[in-house]
Amino acid sequence: MLVHAQSHGAIEDSPCGTTVTAYITCDLEVLEEDYYEYMKLEDRSLEKRCHIAQRDGNILITKVTTDGQEVTEQSAAYPQSVARGLITEGSHLLLMRLFALKKKVPENMTFISIDHNLHIISATFEQLGVESVEIGGECVEVFGIKRTLQFSEDDPQTWHCYFLSDGHMVSRVQSGSPMVVKMLELPSHEETVAKLEKMSLSWEEDMQMQSKFLDQKEELKADHAFHLRRHPEIRALITDFLQFLLLRKPDEVFPFAREYFLPFACHRPQSESTQDVDPSI
Repeated sequence: MLVHAQSHGAIEDSPCGTTVTAYITCDLEVLEEDYYEYMKLEDRSLEKRCHIAQRDGNILITKVTTDGQEVTEQSAAYPQSVARGLITEGSHLLLMRLFALKKKVPENMTFISIDHNLHIISATFEQLGVESVEIGGECVEVFGIKRTLQFSEDDPQTWHCYFLSDGHMVSRVQSGSPMVVKMLELPSHEETVAKLEKMSLSWEEDMQMQSKFLDQKEELKADHAFHLRRHPEIRALITDFLQFLLLRKPDEVFPFAREYFLPFACHRPQSESTQDVDPSI
């Protein structure tokens, strides 16, 4: 299974976000995962990249942290026998969605995870129950899950996550953090695409129209090439989208493209301490 999740927002006017792409078996065994986290501060940028992959019976982990001009690299390797039950960022999203669809978290759900220093720690999941919340002016039922990472006996980190009955995450709150990730509008199940009637034109037989078309075509090609040279990030963005499109192979391309690029829309800060952003998961 392919798990792909994105979250983009801003904290005190500083853009930030995460992207997770993971390949996971039906037994929730992680085959490969890429995790990317960024925050663009006023004076510097902070980026974290983590790659996890199975190789020759081992779980290999590589983490690269870029803080301004300073680059730090960490790596670790664990035998698969030691890493049995490993829950990474990608697999924990899938696992919580499965809990939400069944509206039940079995007792004693304890796994292992990886901390910031690539050490193995314990991860637990608990059921918070069903609650009613208002989203976009509509009252809906959501199912809550508590996720805890035990970095040490005195330093556990806890998240409260709530999901719709179809598995969409509606909110995520980390204990002790001032930031709240919250869905602002319910996902639409109907996408309308305007159908335009084709018009038959014999412009190839009109020399004046064909000459004008060729002139405009060359002007557009030159203008587009100039714009791409000024913004090389466009090619990277399009390449990433096409790769994801070909992996998913959706029947409806336009709704798929809308959902993919929607997280890149600008979000206006709501307050100084709490930001509402779309988790797009």
